[in-house]
Amino acid sequence: MRVLMSSQGKWLKDLTSQLWEGADELRANSKLSAAQYSKPVLGLIFLKFADHRFQEAMVELKRKSNSGRRTIQESDYQALGVMYLPEGARWSDLIKLPEGENIGRAVNLAMSKIEERNDNLRGALPKVFNDLEKSTLIELIRLFDTIPMDSDGDTFGRIYEFFLAKFAKAEGQGGGEFYTPLSLVQLIVQIIAPFEGKLLDPACGSGGMFVQSAKFLKEHRKNPNSISVHGMEKTLETVNLSKINLAVHQLSGQVIQANSYYEDPFKMAESFDYVMANPPFNVDKIDKDRIKDDVKRYPLGMPNSDNGNYIWIQMFYGALNATGKAGFVMADSAGDSGHSEAKLRKKLIQTGSVDVIVSVGPKFFFTLPIACTLWFLDKGKSNNDTADSILFIDATDIFEVVDRAHHEFTPGQIEFISNIVRLYRGEEPEFHKFSEDEFRKLFPDMKYLDVKGLCKLANQKVVEDKNWSLNPGKYVGVPERVNKTTNEVKLELRELVNELGDLDQLGEELDVNISKMLQHILGD
Repeated sequence: MRVLMSSQGKWLKDLTSQLWEGADELRANSKLSAAQYSKPVLGLIFLKFADHRFQEAMVELKRKSNSGRRTIQESDYQALGVMYLPEGARWSDLIKLPEGENIGRAVNLAMSKIEERNDNLRGALPKVFNDLEKSTLIELIRLFDTIPMDSDGDTFGRIYEFFLAKFAKAEGQGGGEFYTPLSLVQLIVQIIAPFEGKLLDPACGSGGMFVQSAKFLKEHRKNPNSISVHGMEKTLETVNLSKINLAVHQLSGQVIQANSYYEDPFKMAESFDYVMANPPFNVDKIDKDRIKDDVKRYPLGMPNSDNGNYIWIQMFYGALNATGKAGFVMADSAGDSGHSEAKLRKKLIQTGSVDVIVSVGPKFFFTLPIACTLWFLDKGKSNNDTADSILFIDATDIFEVVDRAHHEFTPGQIEFISNIVRLYRGEEPEFHKFSEDEFRKLFPDMKYLDVKGLCKLANQKVVEDKNWSLNPGKYVGVPERVNKTTNEVKLELRELVNELGDLDQLGEELDVNISKMLQHILGD
């Protein structure tokens, strides 16, 4: 499933890697943690992008203004969908500053001036540039000044995404709160196919679902603004990350600070065409008494267990309109959990809205080497021939190794999995990244069929016989055994040894943390 990279793609990959290596080297010589360092760095990328768009618009407006006979107004930039940058808020202003100036204060002031002109960014831009040592800030500005002037908006978007991913990885558990692995987001978007309407992410993090939905529309030659995006996050810091991410990708939308369990600023119930999310798994201590009577948002009832998984699932289901679709990441355990959660799962399945379930192997997340499952709901299918069917896909053996601790889907693998879903839905498969000939080996007539160990279409009677489980492994079966070479066996053993080493290290870290907690509790 190797995908060839274009020369443009290789150039961009090399550029982003060089920028990150330069920025990371500067952090290594600073006194800041990854979390502290990320804010000014991402802010500078935003400012460089905003100035790039502003300079492009200035050239175009001067050309149209008939040799300067008409004064160019701020409104002219706004008409082009470009943020107006006043004097003192432009990249060129920072580059020209003498080294004796207070550079940190100048960048902070630039951010404030941009916010004054753009209500959607008010309060969102970082103003912490004095936290950086002066020499580090100067070198960062020089580093990002190397981004070529002929770069387009997509280039800056890719750079911003790349840095988000790197900071999430560096921050560990904290980074997982704002970043969903890119290939998981892309697979969700490909399967949901959000062409127009209202999109909700009530746990939006840095806004990755919105950005990838817009890219999907561009790839299909549609207007990215044909969807309106609505996001919620409980921490202001993450809300600001999302707002900046939308701005860098030239997207507009509403992202609000709110606790999604208890607050409902968008009047969610039955209002959205699409819901996409990566909620936190297995959250405890949710005050169910505050929400148990909100039957529109939580129509299936409250779980007895102190676990938020089925509260999130209901929130997503309840937000969909009569033809709405949802795609979200969920803890592996939710597909088989028992007692009250099993009853809620049964109710959900019986609505006919559960569409596709995809199991994903471990190591896709930066924080923990856990497996997960992608759930897809479709309220509209409850009125058609597929209402009684659920497509199960076991993708645990589909991945590309990034490094010893991390896996991802390649673009070809994402297209391969999405095409299985397209066949199930009676749609035409797409072949831009994955070989059509290879796909035909499994689906020779380009019609859906069950493939042992990969995919299985099951009706509700079959699901009932398996205690209403939504675990794909219980349905797809085991693929035919393939004899492996000695080298393949050795490679697998080496990976298992490395994984055991990672788990041992994680166990030692947990032992230390538990010991510290006990000492704190006991007052030692």
